[in-house]
Amino acid sequence: EKCSTSKQHGRPIRAALLIQRWYRRYVARLETRRRCTWNIFQSIEYAGEQDQIKLYNFFGFLMDHFTPSSSERKPESPLLIEVPDSYDGPHLTFPMTFCEVSKLVEAFKQKQQLHVRYVLQLLGETWRLLRILPNINHVSACHTKDITICGDLHGHLEDLLLIFYKNGLPSSEKPYVFNGDFVDRGKNSLEILLILFGFLLVYPNDVHLNRGNHEDHIHKPDLQVHGKKILKLLQKIFSWLPLATVIDHKVLIVHGGISDKTDLDTLSRVDRHKVRESPTSGFTVANPKSSYVTKSDSDSDQESGETDEHKWKQIVNVLWSDPMPQNGCIPNEVRGGGCYWGPDVTKEVLGKHNLRLLIRSHECKQEGYEFCHNRMVLTIFSASNYYEVGSNRGAYIRMGHDLVPHFIQYQASKTCRELTLRQRYMRPSALRALKEQLFAHKSDLMSAFQEFDPSNTGMISLRHWASATERVLKLGLPWRVLRPQLVSSAQHGMVDYQQWIKDSILETMYRNHSNLETIFRIIDMDHSGLISFEEFRQTWKLLSSHLKMDISDKAIADLARSIDFNKDGSIDINEFMEAFRLVDLSAHT
Repeated sequence: EKCSTSKQHGRPIRAALLIQRWYRRYVARLETRRRCTWNIFQSIEYAGEQDQIKLYNFFGFLMDHFTPSSSERKPESPLLIEVPDSYDGPHLTFPMTFCEVSKLVEAFKQKQQLHVRYVLQLLGETWRLLRILPNINHVSACHTKDITICGDLHGHLEDLLLIFYKNGLPSSEKPYVFNGDFVDRGKNSLEILLILFGFLLVYPNDVHLNRGNHEDHIHKPDLQVHGKKILKLLQKIFSWLPLATVIDHKVLIVHGGISDKTDLDTLSRVDRHKVRESPTSGFTVANPKSSYVTKSDSDSDQESGETDEHKWKQIVNVLWSDPMPQNGCIPNEVRGGGCYWGPDVTKEVLGKHNLRLLIRSHECKQEGYEFCHNRMVLTIFSASNYYEVGSNRGAYIRMGHDLVPHFIQYQASKTCRELTLRQRYMRPSALRALKEQLFAHKSDLMSAFQEFDPSNTGMISLRHWASATERVLKLGLPWRVLRPQLVSSAQHGMVDYQQWIKDSILETMYRNHSNLETIFRIIDMDHSGLISFEEFRQTWKLLSSHLKMDISDKAIADLARSIDFNKDGSIDINEFMEAFRLVDLSAHT
C-alpha cells in the first residue's frame, strides 16, 4: 500500500516537472526569437541610416535647385499669407503664451492642422531665439522642482502626449530637457517640432532642446505650396540647436555620446551652425572647412584645416557616437559617423570635467533606458513601439536636486496589451523589414549570387546564398536559419534566386512609393498635380549636370513621351510610378 501511495504522489510531481521543463524550453525559444527579431530591427536601422541620409540629401538638392517662377520673387512675409474664414484650427499670436501652446497641443491631439502662416511665424521666432542660445545650456535642479529628461521621440506624437499627461506640461515649475531626434520614423514629426518650439518660446529658461543626429540633416515635410519655405527654415533651425545640456555642473546630457577627444570647452566655442550635413552624406573628414560650412563662412574662415577638423569631430561625436563594453575608442563603422567609446574613455572625460553622469539617447532600448560603463552612462529612449507595436517601452527621467535619476516607463499603444506571447516575441514586421533590405540591394545580391552560378542556372546552394547575402548586407544575421521566411523558392538545399528576384520587383516598387511621390511633388513646380514636359525637361537638365552625364533635349522629350501613356501631353502620378516599375522590371528580364 505504501508503495502504491508513493507512486500516486510521484506522478503529479513528475507531470509538474515535465510541464515546467517544457515551459522553460518554450520561453527559451521565444527569447531566442525575440533577440533575433531585435537584432534584425537594429541591424537594419543602423545599416539603413546612410542610405536614408543620402535620400534626404537628394531631396535637399532638388529643393535647393528647383526654383519655380513664383519663388524667384523676394520671399513674402508670413503675415501676408491669408488665413481663410473656413479655417477652424488654432490661431497664434506672438509673443506666444502658455494658453496658446496648450491649445496647440490639444489641436494636434484632435488631429487638427496648424495653418501655414502660423507654422512659418512659429519657425521664424524659434530660429531667432536659438541664435542667441549657447552651445551648452547650464541648468540647475532644486528642492522645489524636478527636471524631466526625454530621449528620442522620432515623430511619435502619442508618446509626447502621454509624457505630458503623466508628467505635466512644460512650465517654469516643470522644466524639461529633450535630448534630440524629435523627427523621422514616426508620422507626426512636424507636430512634435511645433509643440516643442512653442514651449521653448514661452519658457526659454525652462525648456531645453539638444540637437540629435536626425536633426543633422534635412527633415522632409509635406511638400505643398509653402513646403520649400518650411524646409529652409527647418534647416536653419536644426543647425542652431544647442549641442548639450549640463545639470548642476555634474550631469552631462548629449544625444549620441563622447570620444577620447571630447572637450567641453572646445564644444562650447565651436560655431555649431556651420556643421549642417551628416558625416555619412558623402563629405570627407579631410577637408571639413569646405564641406561643412557655407560658402560665405568659408571665405572668411582663415583657420587651419587641422583646427576645423578637430571642431567638426567634436560635434559629430556628440551626435553620432555609441558606447561599447570594451575599453578604447574606435570609429563607428556601423553608423558611418562618430565612434564607439569604452568605459575608460567615459571615466577619463567625466573626470576631466568633474562630472558624475553622462545621459545620452540615440539607441532604442527594450525597457526604454539602460545603464552601462559602471552606471556612469545612461541611455534614455522615449519612443515606445519604435520598431513595431510591442517592440519596446518608452521612458523618461525625473531628476531632483540629489541628481539621482528616477525612471517612468510607458507604452503608448493599447494594442500591445492585446498581443499573444508568441506575437510579442516574433514580429512578422521584422521579417518584412528584412525582406525590404534584400529587395533594396537586389542588384548587388544578383551579382554576388551569379559568382556562385557560372552556368547561369538560376540556382545556388543554401550555403552560397547565405554567404553572398551576408557579404552584401553585412548585418551579422543567421541567414541559413532565416532563409525559409525570406525566400520561398528553394528545393533540395538549392535556392532559386532568379525567381526570388522576379517576385520582389512589385513589392520593391510599393516600398518606395512615398519617396517617389515626394520627388513627383518637387518636380511638379506649379503644384497642378501634373508634370508638364517643360518641368520634366528642366528636371533632367538639372540632374544630368549634377550627375555629370550628357543627355540631349531630344532624348529627354522621347523619354517624357514614353512615360505619358495616355498621350495627353503631361505626366500624372500614376504614369510616373508605373514608369519606375517598368524600368525596375526591365533591369531583371
